[in-house]
Amino acid sequence: MSGPTSSFQEIPVIDLALADDPTSLPALLSALRIALTEVGFLYISNHKVPQQVLDSLVDILPRLFALPDSAKKAAALENSKHFLGYSGAGTEITNGQADVREQIEFATELAAISDPNEPLYEGLRGPNQWPTGLSELRPIVEDYISELTLLGERFLILVAQALELPSHTFESFLSDQHRLKLVHYPAVTGSGQGVGPHKDSSGWWTFLLQASPPSVKGLQVLNKAGDWIDVPVIPGTLVVNIGQAFEVVTHGICKATIHRVLSSGDERFSIPFFQGVRRDLTKSQALGTLEDHFSNFRRDAGLESEESKAIDSPFLRGKYDTWGESQLRTKVRSHRINGQKFYPTVYKQYIEDDM
Repeated sequence: MSGPTSSFQEIPVIDLALADDPTSLPALLSALRIALTEVGFLYISNHKVPQQVLDSLVDILPRLFALPDSAKKAAALENSKHFLGYSGAGTEITNGQADVREQIEFATELAAISDPNEPLYEGLRGPNQWPTGLSELRPIVEDYISELTLLGERFLILVAQALELPSHTFESFLSDQHRLKLVHYPAVTGSGQGVGPHKDSSGWWTFLLQASPPSVKGLQVLNKAGDWIDVPVIPGTLVVNIGQAFEVVTHGICKATIHRVLSSGDERFSIPFFQGVRRDLTKSQALGTLEDHFSNFRRDAGLESEESKAIDSPFLRGKYDTWGESQLRTKVRSHRINGQKFYPTVYKQYIEDDM
């Protein structure tokens, strides 16, 4: 593989409709390969998620977050061993600081695993909690998770083709459970940390619906030169970015790009969907499966800024051998009440472990 490496100044837009015509597919795959290896972030248009599914979820967000605190706290995340449910502003920590956002986290609906012989990280799997007073929320959320699950599978076929791999190469890495967050960034005086600089650690790929008007800004990504680049709202698109596990499997050829959200005087809504990675994936499997293939790629494709290298990446550089345990550590460090309550045997270790 060859070609110039530069520090991106904008996020590319990839039209997935080009995949429907064999004559335009090569152009799509070429553009996608550049986005994968040089940016790590992209917009996708013509993604085939039904507009009604998108609109229904966007439209219900203001009503959801306007519910009384008692209704939202009926689904409090701190009551969930699986880290699913509602958390208020300031209760999640990213990069060592509290985030100014409230959110509700959902996932593919699955039963909890009660076998004590299963690894501790299997506690991440389990059922959702639902706030009271908004019964129509559940079918809307479940429809969205279903559609994004299908989109993620379609997208991975194109990713594999763009990286010159068999179409279904990445399916074996996927989990039985994907996660969805509904996020509200309240308006603040001045500016602040909506969510701090981070690489997505919750999935294989992230599919983000920016659910506010184009005038509302906040999302930024860090380029290889260390500059923050705005990711404005483009109607009709989803923002897609690489997660940490995909970076590992591609040996850093496809980087999980650092990003953040700045709070402002504008209220902002956001809907990230995290495509799940199977919890029993070991580091040796992640590193060894496609090692020979990615050794043929240009090695400077994985260059990153010094700030990027400093971001907490437990599966990339940490001591834990499975994706599941790395995920559990991340969740415990971000939601410490849950960690103390449900995972006391590892809480101190995870909190004090800075790799």
